Amino acid sequence: MSQAKVAIMRTRPETVLRDYHELMNLAGYQEVIDKKVDTALKINISWHFFFPGSSTTPWQLEGVIRALARDGFNPELIHGCHNRTVVIDAHLGERENKQLNVIEAHGLRNIHLYEGEEWIHIRDAVGDLADKFICLNNVYPKGFSIPRRFIGENILHLPTIKTHVFTTTTGAMKNAFGGLLNEHRHWTHPVIHETLVDLLMIQKKIHRGVFAVMDGTFAGDGPGPRCMTPYVKNVLLASADQVAIDAVAAKLMGMNPMDLKFIRIAHEMGLGCGDTNQIEIVGDVEAARENWNFVGPLKDITFAARMQHLIYWGWLKNLLEWSLKTWLAPWSYIASVIYHDLYWYPRKSKRQMREALQSEWGRLFHNWERLVPNENGWNDVGDISPAFMKSTKELFNMGTRVLGTAIMQAPEIAARKRLRGKAAKR
Repeated sequence: MSQAKVAIMRTRPETVLRDYHELMNLAGYQEVIDKKVDTALKINISWHFFFPGSSTTPWQLEGVIRALARDGFNPELIHGCHNRTVVIDAHLGERENKQLNVIEAHGLRNIHLYEGEEWIHIRDAVGDLADKFICLNNVYPKGFSIPRRFIGENILHLPTIKTHVFTTTTGAMKNAFGGLLNEHRHWTHPVIHETLVDLLMIQKKIHRGVFAVMDGTFAGDGPGPRCMTPYVKNVLLASADQVAIDAVAAKLMGMNPMDLKFIRIAHEMGLGCGDTNQIEIVGDVEAARENWNFVGPLKDITFAARMQHLIYWGWLKNLLEWSLKTWLAPWSYIASVIYHDLYWYPRKSKRQMREALQSEWGRLFHNWERLVPNENGWNDVGDISPAFMKSTKELFNMGTRVLGTAIMQAPEIAARKRLRGKAAKR
């Protein structure tokens, strides 16, 4: 296996579009992403509300699309790609995070994998590879489904640099989680590290090419991927090695990548390189030597995350985890939305985001629709107005709508509706 390579560059709004193009080519993306087949831009929405560092940034998406166009990729073979999560509204998220603006501005297709797409059984997709799974056969004894359209497609992941309460850090490997597991993804949480490794094996089997472009203009520390403290870090990463790019990002955050179970297992299985001493760094080598000394996800863990840990790994496991595999599971979706969308975001996000919003990147986000970049980036990002943040009432109303959607789209409720429908036809 050739040596893993990760490209890293410092950036700023004036040059970010040019930087993304240079970054991707430094990492050799044209050797991986086949121009002749569809390329899915796997957009990350970790929160439907805008929170710096949590989700794919509009300039990340813009920079990648422009790089592809500049290098001769056919726009008819490029599409935005979204998954659904019962506690995250992808349609709200793509609007609030201004990702839809970018997709529509470039006239690209925008595909939501849960809406009209065919999903096929995993063994029909990967054959005997399923026998090598570490944990997924135990989690799903009857198997699970993946999108048929993924087979033979390129996938280009668009994660951000941030921490995560389940996996310590999250990035390229975790970005496949929503797209490759259709329903009952929460069943894998007790074995989340092993799950990410299994999903990487699947990706290597089904995709024509796998590549990741990671945005670190904002980086999130704390109980991510939502309730974090965002910091301006002005770095970009790219790699064809999903393990290596996650390892470099973890090292930047001040962690030993090989201490992260999903990175260590994937490295030991030869699915990528998690040892940063064995990774070739191209671009700004000095930037890769930075140590941001992040505190990680557990120091100031939220009440919701603490409860999740107790349910999946602690003393509440025997008491409550069983319920998450029954028709009672929606209680957990409701609890998550109430805590995060109706309590934490309206009450605490403004304080957490204040410094990030005043930065150049925060102002660029705020003024996104009114600004026109040149080929390099944005020379003027404008000012930020006090009206940027929605009122508590607006946020509460949005959160209430998300709560209703979470209940109605819960797979357990949908399954019961299907059973009632079949019974009525008899």
